[in-house]
Amino acid sequence: MRRNSWADANCPLARSVDLIGEWGSLLILREAFSGVRRFDDFQKTIGISRNLLTTRLKKLVDGGVLERRPIASDAKRHEYALTEMGEDLFTTIIALRQWGDRWLFPEDRYPADMLDNRDQSPLPPIEVRSVKGRKVTLANLKLKAHQPRKRAGARRPIRI
Repeated sequence: MRRNSWADANCPLARSVDLIGEWGSLLILREAFSGVRRFDDFQKTIGISRNLLTTRLKKLVDGGVLERRPIASDAKRHEYALTEMGEDLFTTIIALRQWGDRWLFPEDRYPADMLDNRDQSPLPPIEVRSVKGRKVTLANLKLKAHQPRKRAGARRPIRI
């Protein structure tokens, strides 16, 4: 049974889930953020079948989250690296990890603390804040249809 694609949905969350929400994709990203680059290493650390890993990596590459590049200039083997788009998922990955630590393990029994490598201080829980610094909760969130700004100097096409 094939699922419907949400790649063209008029919803950023649906499009995001379409790209990174398939089984195993977030674990691939977890490993990529940990420095894993090679196919065999992804397969070993995640325990995902080679066929499924190939499919997931291809989708993440095609979607612009990872890039596939030769290990060396004359190499036939490739590695996978986060793109700028992929690196931008950092906050999302940390937020999911914090949520899992809080809700999916017995109290104070999660597997590892997340620390700032510079000074070993723990990461505080991620919060959503307005541009003015105020904490935003579900109770005071509002969605408003986006109105694209007109480009400066944009002209209407001339009809001939």
